[in-house]
Amino acid sequence: MTIKNLSNQVIALAGAYQACQQVKSVAWQGRCESDVLDTAVGSVFKVNAASLDAVYDGQGNIRHGLQILAHELDSRTARPDSELTRYVLNLSSIERKLTRQPNIAATIRQAIAGATTQLQHFGSQHPNTLAALADIYQRTISQLKPRVMVNGERIHLSNENNVTKIRTLLLAGLRSMVLWRQCGGTRLGFIIRRRHYFHEANSLLAANPEPRSSS
Repeated sequence: MTIKNLSNQVIALAGAYQACQQVKSVAWQGRCESDVLDTAVGSVFKVNAASLDAVYDGQGNIRHGLQILAHELDSRTARPDSELTRYVLNLSSIERKLTRQPNIAATIRQAIAGATTQLQHFGSQHPNTLAALADIYQRTISQLKPRVMVNGERIHLSNENNVTKIRTLLLAGLRSMVLWRQCGGTRLGFIIRRRHYFHEANSLLAANPEPRSSS
């Protein structure tokens, strides 16, 4: 599944950007796109997927993430999203820490396997399923430094349902960063091959055009 090539790196990184963008949306606006949340939750549970595409149920489900990534890498973009970049970089740092703490990584894998019961019984967006994933994040990932400090409106960040979604999305973002690393992604490689990432993201977007709405 984790073939080390540029295309897979871009797909995984787009998954992380898409999840982190939704973190921002929940924190600032109290809104989360249902289909993106569904893709994020599904990616956490698909630990034995046959391919990287299967993790997200097809590249079409991370099209928004590919658009965000292409925009952030576009040299013509006047103001990249520094908040979004910070979230992704934080998750990258946490992913590297996890590789040095296999006991925590094993705890996360076991907890996700245990949460499969909620997924099968309630579905991907039921409060019980989201609460199970948020609890995994709080008990493990949030204990690692540096913690991901989420900015937003107090009214939304004080809402427990929103907090649950944010933690779930961050867990999904971390899952994507793990995949990115497994596919050969590194920070230095990303900096050196920035233009290659940009062109590959656009190539993937062209290969997966947005479906036309029926009139």
